[in-house]
Amino acid sequence: MDMGLNDLLESIKMAASSVGAEITSPWFYLQFGIILAAAGFAYAADTAIHARVEMSSLAIRWPLPLRHFARVMVKSASTAVFAVLMVVSRIVMWHMTWPSRSYLIAVSAKLALAWLVIRLVTSVIDNAFIVKLVSIAAWLVAALSIIGQIDWAADTLDSVGILVGGLRLTPLLLIKACALLIVALWLTNIASNFAESRINRATDLTPSIQVLLVKIIRIGLMVVAIAIALDAVGINLSALAVFTGAAGVGIGLGLQKIVANFISGLILLVDKSVKPGDLVTIGESQGKISAMKTRYISVAAGDGREFLIPNEDLVTQKVTNWTYTDKNTLVKIAFAANYDADPRLVCKLATDTAAAHERATKGKPPSCVLTEFAEFGMKFSLTFWIADPDGMDRVKSDVMLALWDGFKGNGIKVPYPVRELRVRGGALPVESVVEVSS
Repeated sequence: MDMGLNDLLESIKMAASSVGAEITSPWFYLQFGIILAAAGFAYAADTAIHARVEMSSLAIRWPLPLRHFARVMVKSASTAVFAVLMVVSRIVMWHMTWPSRSYLIAVSAKLALAWLVIRLVTSVIDNAFIVKLVSIAAWLVAALSIIGQIDWAADTLDSVGILVGGLRLTPLLLIKACALLIVALWLTNIASNFAESRINRATDLTPSIQVLLVKIIRIGLMVVAIAIALDAVGINLSALAVFTGAAGVGIGLGLQKIVANFISGLILLVDKSVKPGDLVTIGESQGKISAMKTRYISVAAGDGREFLIPNEDLVTQKVTNWTYTDKNTLVKIAFAANYDADPRLVCKLATDTAAAHERATKGKPPSCVLTEFAEFGMKFSLTFWIADPDGMDRVKSDVMLALWDGFKGNGIKVPYPVRELRVRGGALPVESVVEVSS
C-alpha cells in the first residue's frame, strides 16, 4: 500500500513539473488560442447546420448505413467541425515548426475524433442512460490512452483491493467486470430480440409455446453472458459461492413472491391453461389476455383498462377461460312475459330473433324453453351459440332489443310487479305527531 502511494505521489510530481514546463512556453498560449478559436467556430457552424438541415429528410435515399452515419455526424456537427479544424491546424504546424510545439492541438484532435467514434458506436443503443454511461467511460479511457497515462491509471486502480474469500476485488477489476457485463448483456438483448422475432413468425407454434421459448432463450443467454464476462476478467465463479448463498437466503426471505410468480408463469406456459388472446374471468376481472410476462399477465378489459394479475393467482385461484378448448360460446338470456301471451308464440319470437343476429352460429339453432310460472308472469330462457365470446354483452343487448321490438309488434307485454291495495273502513289510519316545545 505504501509503495503504491509513493508511486502515485511521484507520478503526480512528474506530471506537475511537465505541465509547468509546458505552460511557460509561448507555444502553449498559441495552441490554446487556436483551440479556443476553433471551438467558437465549431459552435457557430453547429448552429448554422442545425438551422438549415432537416433531420427527417436527410439522406433519405441513401443506403441505411450511410444515412445513419450522416445523421450522427449532423447531430455531432460541432465536434466534427472542431476535429477537422484541429487536424488541419496540426498538419500546418507540423510542417511549419517542431512537432512538439503542436502537441496540445494533436491531443485535442485525437480527443475529438475519439468522441465522434464513440457517438457513432453508441448511436445504436436505445437506452439513454446506457449511452451516457458508455460514452463517458469510453472517452475517459481514450483520453488516458491518448495522453499516455492508461498504464498508470490501471496500475493505480489495481493497487488497492480487498480479499473476499479467495477473490481479490479491486476498482480495476470491478470496472472491467461492469464494462464487459454491459457489452455482454447488450449483445444478449440483440440476440434475444432477433430470436423472438423469428419465433413469433413461426405459425406452427402456439402463442404459449412462443412465449415460453422466448423466456428460456432470454434467461439462457443472460446466464451465459454473465458467466463469460466474469470469466473474461478472471473471476472464478466458485469464488462467488458466498454471494450465491446470500442470494439464496434473500430469495427465501424477501423474494419468495417474485420467485413464486416466476415459477407460476413457467407452469402456465407449459400446461397451456391460459395463453395470449384467451378471454378469461379471474375474480371480478374479465377481459382478453394481451401479454404474459415473467411476473404477471396483462388482461385487457376492452374499455382502456388493463388488469395486471400475478401469475400465482392464476395457479391458486379459480379461473374461467372462455376459449380454453373451444371458442364457441353459449349465450343465455333470461326474460319474462305476462300470462296474456301465448308461450309458444313467445318462444318462436325469441328463437327467430336470436337466429337473425349476424353472430349467431348457423349450425346450432337457438333454443327457448319455459322455465317457470312465476308470481308476476311466465319466465323463459333463451340460449344460442356464437363463434367467439368477444363482445358477448353487445350480442345479448342486440338480441334483447330486437326481442323487445318483437314483443311490442305482437302485443306481448313484459310483466312487472303490481301491488293492489284495498282499503276497508273508508280511510287509512293516520298517526298524529304532536310537537311539544319547551
